Amino acid sequence: MGSSTIEHAAKVARDNAVEAERLRRLPEATVDALADAGALTLCLPASYGGTGLGPLAMIDAVAEIAAGDASAGWCAGIASVTSSLAIFLDSAVAASVFDTPSVASGGVFAPNGRGVVEGDSVRVTGRWQWGSGTQHCAWIVGGAMCDDGTQRICFFRSDDVDFHDTWHVGGMRGTGSLDFSVDGVTVPLDHTIRVGVDQPTVDDPVARFPNFTLLALGIAATGIGNARRALDELRDLAVGKTPQFSSKTLAQSGFAQTEFARAEARWRAARALLRTEVGAAWDAAVAGRPVDVDARVAMRLAAAHAASECVGVATAAYELAGGSAVYDTSTLGRCVRDAHVVTQHIMVAPKLNETLGKHLLGAEFDARMI
Repeated sequence: MGSSTIEHAAKVARDNAVEAERLRRLPEATVDALADAGALTLCLPASYGGTGLGPLAMIDAVAEIAAGDASAGWCAGIASVTSSLAIFLDSAVAASVFDTPSVASGGVFAPNGRGVVEGDSVRVTGRWQWGSGTQHCAWIVGGAMCDDGTQRICFFRSDDVDFHDTWHVGGMRGTGSLDFSVDGVTVPLDHTIRVGVDQPTVDDPVARFPNFTLLALGIAATGIGNARRALDELRDLAVGKTPQFSSKTLAQSGFAQTEFARAEARWRAARALLRTEVGAAWDAAVAGRPVDVDARVAMRLAAAHAASECVGVATAAYELAGGSAVYDTSTLGRCVRDAHVVTQHIMVAPKLNETLGKHLLGAEFDARMI
């Protein structure tokens, strides 16, 4: 990591959160702090300059940043998970793409593009939604179905990508998750990954860890950090706020005390379950064992649960705060809006429980995306 720390990056993100909302993308100061702290490459293999600390460290770092600004945490998680794709690239290509631990990458794995293979390259055209943080990325990935029958994740240089001003939203405004597109861009085949075909080229624990699970963990961690911020904001507010028609501060209210304790317990339980399941799976990966379907389902269940619980926690804090929380200037209002975007992500959306439930009940299901 750079001279900056995750703690410092979280503070910079917090100080610039209002500006991020206004810009609808992360301000340069926030991006610089994240990059300098190594928060954009938390899943990069150690052989390419990554920390090698694993997904638990990623969860904790993203959550701490998200407690400063959920949009910054979201972008840090997306970029870090994208950096894990280095495991599939030729070592020379990976070293050139991720030439420093501060390089930012991001994009969309969904195969919305179309590719025509021409010799040792592929010509790609397509448009993708939800390009979180792509405007500050040096490399942007996009999935494409190619005419040779392969599905490829393609690495585009930022100069080859067009951005479209589509990110006008209620929550996670600072993520800059706009549409992006390419039109006939030529990508060397060694800068692509054939989904389901190419195997890891490095012997690293992260290479034995499921990529889609990493993505789910980054999103869930954002929800955890955002909910923590909501609880902390309510606690600070409650000490000084005396609700109308009351002689006691909010902190002295029996109802507020009870509901705050319940929300705190929900937050701690959700975080603990996620860290427990991820820790067990990471221990297996470090020991050289595969992360089996049971472990993958357990982690995805914990991630979806955390995302859902953290919506409830943020909402409880918002409701306890009363009328002051409804204003645009309220951090609690932003926390609630951001929390609801977390559960819209396909990796942790409530519908995922149907798939997970199939496995838990012994029914057949497609585990490739788990």
